[in-house]
Amino acid sequence: MSTYTEKIDKTRLPRHIAIIMDGNGRWAKERGYDRIFGHQNGVTSVREVTEAAAEIGIEYLTLYTFSTENWSRPQSEVDALMEILIDTIEKETPTLHKNNVQLMAIGDLSRLPNNAAEKLQRCIKTTSKNTGLALVLALSYSSRWEITNAVKEICKEVQAGKIKIEDINDGLISNHLTTKNIPDPDLMIRTSGEERISNFLLWQLAYTELYFTKTHWPAFRKDNLYQAIYEFQQRERRFGK
Repeated sequence: MSTYTEKIDKTRLPRHIAIIMDGNGRWAKERGYDRIFGHQNGVTSVREVTEAAAEIGIEYLTLYTFSTENWSRPQSEVDALMEILIDTIEKETPTLHKNNVQLMAIGDLSRLPNNAAEKLQRCIKTTSKNTGLALVLALSYSSRWEITNAVKEICKEVQAGKIKIEDINDGLISNHLTTKNIPDPDLMIRTSGEERISNFLLWQLAYTELYFTKTHWPAFRKDNLYQAIYEFQQRERRFGK
């Protein structure tokens, strides 16, 4: 039973929602389990929120799945996260394809284990022609890494004489980011009560509405998403004007 679905104005939906899925470990600890149990249950939330976004007509949903900082976690946790990731991608590919969802990925994908990278690319290829929701996984992602990488690429192009320094502007920088074909988020949601951006889409979030909730990610469901969208629709967006 949803309480917010009816309240949402379907004509003013955010085009792109980005989510920092926080609180898996804390949710598990509160229940006397290890962090891995939280990550496993977080998959259910990913499935529900993806379905909810597709059903209501959101065009892009970006999930902060694994940051570059996560590589420094204990090896056992990193291994378990990668296993969950590979397993989930493989299991969910037919469902994503059936529901016309296109899978995309941003980040330093070269750092992913071969097995994970291969299955990810397979799913991306399988769903590439789909025209519904674009589900973007931020994997091995860090905004500072992304911006640094863009600067290096632009410098190479200046050195090669392809562009002049005078040509460098907001648009050129945006076109050198991993999100170059993706519109900036309208709404960014962070679960579990933390109120910070944590190196996530720093350039892209310049005029994004931020929404923080104390709900841990494994407990985040469709109605939580609809509530965030409803709250977003109550705000006046000025874009710095």
